[in-house]
Amino acid sequence: MKKLILSMLALAALSITSCSSDSDGNSDSVVIDANNFKGTLESGEEATLDPSKVYLLNGPFIIKDGAKLTIPAGTVIKATEVLTGDTNGVRYIAVAQGGKIFINGTASNPVVMTSNKAVPTSGSWGGLVICGKANTNKGGSTGQTASAEVSELTYGGTVSNDNSGVIRYLRIEYTGFAYNSSKEFNGLSLFGVGSGTTIEYVQAYKNGDDGIEFFGGTVNGKYLISVDSEDDSIDFADGWAGTGEYWYIKNTAKAGIEGSNNGDNGAATPVTNATLKNISIVKGTGAGSEQAMYVKEGGGKWNCQNIYVDGFAKGIKISATDAPSNDNITNGFVTFNPIQFVNTPIVSEYAGTNTTYVTQGNNTGAGNSAGTPSWAAGWTLGL
Repeated sequence: MKKLILSMLALAALSITSCSSDSDGNSDSVVIDANNFKGTLESGEEATLDPSKVYLLNGPFIIKDGAKLTIPAGTVIKATEVLTGDTNGVRYIAVAQGGKIFINGTASNPVVMTSNKAVPTSGSWGGLVICGKANTNKGGSTGQTASAEVSELTYGGTVSNDNSGVIRYLRIEYTGFAYNSSKEFNGLSLFGVGSGTTIEYVQAYKNGDDGIEFFGGTVNGKYLISVDSEDDSIDFADGWAGTGEYWYIKNTAKAGIEGSNNGDNGAATPVTNATLKNISIVKGTGAGSEQAMYVKEGGGKWNCQNIYVDGFAKGIKISATDAPSNDNITNGFVTFNPIQFVNTPIVSEYAGTNTTYVTQGNNTGAGNSAGTPSWAAGWTLGL
């Protein structure tokens, strides 16, 4: 996980193309210029994109508290290239606390967020960022807030069922923009997002950093795909307490799944409490990748069921010097029951006394073992 702190100067110049008042006087319907998609939706403003148009994302677009953006099935958003001297800022879409986004793709007609380069490459733009009001251990143990790594927006709180909207059938391509040599965006970044939010059928494709990452919060993620990630495929940290179900991961550069509790304090509370079910992690052609799963920085609690791992040198990576992570395995808080390892010579690096935390079996993983699951048909790439 690489960190990115964006300058607030990039947000100062944001603007909306045009708007008009609804007849009820209670909200403003905003019309967004498809050739200059950037700016902010303010409180009380709503916008619905036109799927017959291709939207050119020319800078950050922020959905503020009390605002709503709806993206219909088939809509395509293309992030333009940041050129030398460009003052528009990094291209990304962000939902602030209290804002809502509704992405209404379908299996045959997904919403696509991608690069406008003639020959797209990873790292072209910033991806989608959502900030909610659910708990995180990054700010503190009793609902303190923190500043998001990839937008400087506030996230965190005590609203476990906070609702940031609905995302279904979304493909995010070629993200991972590098703010500097060590800080990059993810494809989908979820900061303190609550369980009232729906995240289903999302693919991160050819991302320069992590494909999808959960930073605390309680949101669940179902039917998630990460392919050709240049860091970890799916990452969770900072007290995430949710369920990940039906994940398909392929061609990762580092870990298929990386899970931690807190990078500054491995024992921070509330601890990460992840339930992971029906997941396939396939090394495929991922150059340099060694481990299917990496338990790190305290690890937290992992309850893993029906996991399929194929082609990695290590199934479960854990550092011998990470005492909180090792203690969580020893004390029975990290379990894999059942898990299947194929072409994976080292099942686990854990060397402690718990001999029952791994139960091996014959598993279907995301639905078809190493093969593409049926639910991925029609809306994905690279499988």
